[in-house]
Amino acid sequence: MRMTSDTNTKGLALAIDTSTDMLACAVVSWEPGSAPRVLAACDHMCRRQANVELVSTALAALEDCGHTMADLDRVLVGRGPGSFTGVRIGIATAKGLSCGLSKPLHGVSVLDATAWGAWQAGVRGLLAVADDAMRGEVYPGIYQLDDAGAHRTFATETVCKADECVATWSAREDASQLVLTGNGLKKYRTRFEAAGFTNILDETLWYPTGEGLALAAAASPLDSGDPALVLPIYTRLSDAEENERKRLGLKAPASVEVTGVDDALADRHLQLRPMSVNDLPAVAALEAAAFSGSSHTPWTEKLFYEELSQPGRSWWVAHDLGRIIGFAGGMMAGDDFEICDVAVEEGHRRQGVASRLAARLCYDAHVLNAKTASLEVDEKNEPARATYDHLGFAEVGRRPGYYAPGHDALILRAELPLAGDVEALGKRPEPHASIRPWPIVAGPRGAACEEALAAAGDLVLSIESSCDETAVAVVDSHGTVCSSVVATSIDFHARFGGVVPEIASRKHVEAIVGVYEEAMAQAGAHFGCDTLTAADLSAVGVTAGPGLVGALVVGVAFAKGLCASTGLPLIAVHHLEGHLLANLFETPDLKPPFVASLVSGGNTMLVYVRGWGDYQILGTTIDDAVGEAFDKVAKALGLGYPGGPVISRLAAKGNPRAIHFPRAMMHSGDYQFSLSGLKTAVITYIEGENRAGRPIDLPDLAASFEAAVIDVQVAKAVTAVEQTGVSDFCVGGGVAANPQLREAYRETFGKRGVRVTVPPMRACGDNAAMISVAALRSYRARNFAPLTLDADPNAPLGTWSTTDAPVPPSWE
Repeated sequence: MRMTSDTNTKGLALAIDTSTDMLACAVVSWEPGSAPRVLAACDHMCRRQANVELVSTALAALEDCGHTMADLDRVLVGRGPGSFTGVRIGIATAKGLSCGLSKPLHGVSVLDATAWGAWQAGVRGLLAVADDAMRGEVYPGIYQLDDAGAHRTFATETVCKADECVATWSAREDASQLVLTGNGLKKYRTRFEAAGFTNILDETLWYPTGEGLALAAAASPLDSGDPALVLPIYTRLSDAEENERKRLGLKAPASVEVTGVDDALADRHLQLRPMSVNDLPAVAALEAAAFSGSSHTPWTEKLFYEELSQPGRSWWVAHDLGRIIGFAGGMMAGDDFEICDVAVEEGHRRQGVASRLAARLCYDAHVLNAKTASLEVDEKNEPARATYDHLGFAEVGRRPGYYAPGHDALILRAELPLAGDVEALGKRPEPHASIRPWPIVAGPRGAACEEALAAAGDLVLSIESSCDETAVAVVDSHGTVCSSVVATSIDFHARFGGVVPEIASRKHVEAIVGVYEEAMAQAGAHFGCDTLTAADLSAVGVTAGPGLVGALVVGVAFAKGLCASTGLPLIAVHHLEGHLLANLFETPDLKPPFVASLVSGGNTMLVYVRGWGDYQILGTTIDDAVGEAFDKVAKALGLGYPGGPVISRLAAKGNPRAIHFPRAMMHSGDYQFSLSGLKTAVITYIEGENRAGRPIDLPDLAASFEAAVIDVQVAKAVTAVEQTGVSDFCVGGGVAANPQLREAYRETFGKRGVRVTVPPMRACGDNAAMISVAALRSYRARNFAPLTLDADPNAPLGTWSTTDAPVPPSWE
């Protein structure tokens, strides 16, 4: 630890980074025009413990120099590149700090921070940074260090194989002058030394420091400070996206030939997916038709093929029930992404197709670490200009007569990530950066608002991020849900047939600030003001498990940052207990003992609720969960994701006795479930019908599959209720929204005099309102979590619970 005696608080900043094994943390004085001065530094090695130690380390650094969170004027955070999970922990925590303090958040490249750390240590000359990127790869960057500072010689962060980096640097004429640093040397030092690189800095300088972050930030023009726009530096797409593009570029994708799909996919208009070589004839034809008679020379099929074959490209198509009705694409050029072509079929124009395509290209561009996106448009093309204006593109140049005499080319550019008029694109499911003016300044409040707030009592904000929904809710002391906001990244997962953990985690980081702010604004409207502020809250609850670990850590880190910056107590909530307590929205007088079935995409279990917080797991699935089985069957049928809703709609039209599928473990004598065999039986049936050339009646198949699932769920639930002697049965989880399952439970138990409770539809899927029921209960019991809380993806039901009775909630 290092401290200085300077306690000048003018421009006080906290700098943090968790992108490497080094937890970087420093408090610095920040005065415009002068170099930051370190007041306290707590940098230390922290492998895989960043989410546990970061907040407490930051508080300790402030305490060491005699300050508190309230003294901060800004927060600085490393954006990577580095460990994906580590980067997200740092950024999510920093976003929570920024939102709690209403102070600017600025992102810093970790490569820059490492270079400035070397500069501060007295290194001068050519510095080559090679940070570890896993998979045998490094993040390379070469800097010129002089007395004025550390200067980049490259446009943007990239990734390459370690051996490729060694070869590239060895081929430089000034290779002998390079001084090497970076944590990639932990793995690859011998490779660089074998190539003649012997001028290597001491290992203590291989990692970013809090001081290096501050120096790098001070040397660059600061952005707006809007925490919603501070995102990780990525240098590649997720593995799922990369593999998808490789697959699409190599061969025609395998597909199941079924009939009757048009009706089933009636709600799948205007879907987007990456362009494949199999699309080229249709794309070239659409290009020729779209630009017929215009000054633009249409691209040929050969030109499109050559584009798809090159690195650094992104091409997407929009399709309507499989027919291509639009496309767009572009290429990386330094730190700018050039959008080369956008075309939409005439009958689908002015429906937001071009906007969605351009926005998706810009999203890829940002993931590929482009700082801007640019394009050219004919000045006479008013519809296209309006589209790009909505997205935030502005004119930066003009090429007179480029398309034809009197048809100038306007050069348009937008900063990334897009922060344009996103609402003009229509309602889309994916999260996006907020576009409201920042910082948000709460307006004056009238007497009626103050009275309503006083009557509401303590307010608890809750956060849910266990899977692919980013959700925030506010509940008052009486259990009234004052706001509930859910952003889903389903559109990004749909083409993979299921949730991709890497994409889910990435989208939570992007969405969390906007969802938090919208929830606070909704709660403000509930009380008659423009927005609540962190000062109005009494506690913060968060789903700490179970779920996808990369998704959970984002919510937990944000919640901890919010609590650390405001002094609010932190409450950990079990995701499945939230689903269980969601039944109180429907039946406020529900009391143990009762039996509950928790069915979702990741869980299938029967629970005997002996008392609040006292749960006996009677049985679980030994393989697939119910929701997972629905998704896999839907994928096999080509029905898209999520599978539950579309199969449910089909099943309502079909005959559940048309096809006999197995009822696995229905008579096993225990409460275990198995869905894998049923899923396999359905897929085997599909393949057999295809080989025989017989059309498949999708409604009958869906109804028969669904009946097989429901029969087992209901039979085991009946046995559990009879053996425990309870008079209440409840259902929780996303699959609880299935109409046939709900009705089957009601019909079966109604004959037995057992009360059945299912949550309202909006409380079935993942949401923060259900988390708030558990959070409010823990708040009243003073059951708080430490700021060292970490996500637990395998937490057993009952973790973080309390035996106190929950407050019956209401949803206005």
